[in-house]
Amino acid sequence: MFQGFSPETVDFLWGIRMNNNRAWFEANKQAYNQFLYNPMKELGAAVYGALGDLPETELKVSRIYRDARMHPPVPYKESLWFCVRRAGAYWAQNPTLYFEIRPEGASFGFSLWEPGTETMEAFRRSLMARPEDFPSLLEEAQARSGLTLVPECYKRPRPCDNPAIGPYFQWRRHLDATRELFPGEELFSPELPELVAGTLRPWLPVCRYLDRLITAAL
Repeated sequence: MFQGFSPETVDFLWGIRMNNNRAWFEANKQAYNQFLYNPMKELGAAVYGALGDLPETELKVSRIYRDARMHPPVPYKESLWFCVRRAGAYWAQNPTLYFEIRPEGASFGFSLWEPGTETMEAFRRSLMARPEDFPSLLEEAQARSGLTLVPECYKRPRPCDNPAIGPYFQWRRHLDATRELFPGEELFSPELPELVAGTLRPWLPVCRYLDRLITAAL
């Protein structure tokens, strides 16, 4: 059961940033498990359970070890995260709910970071066919969660005959709605799962909408 992160969690993360080497990590591996990895697994399980019945989705919890083939000079990550996404899907190309903790604090929310070209084309077709559906889902998700979706847009405007959905046609990638938590009472509280789940839950309809488009485009 999740009992909360602690100042020791943040201390460990600062430690690995300043001492990213095997000797320091092995000397502090117990702290990694006790204050970071095990609480993250417990938080992820609590949030996933609180989100309700989510068929065809999975909970993924990262490890601190980097892939040596991609990051040979630095063996360890400086953050840890969990995410909820469609089972087997690559997180960056699919709608994802996430929580990440790093030395400066934590962030959590919704992300569609690197959607494929086919996904965005299907998104625009869906907007044209039913222009009221996605905007209403997004408006409700933002209102209920307190988060605002911020996309990276095309530098050159894309044409759209319907001004009501024109802004959505400009979306390119990095669709992100995030809340930040600095080290302190909320981050260290045993009530953190309720806060995170309550913020992520309103984005489930947005995830389902986008998942349907992605699945149909495959």
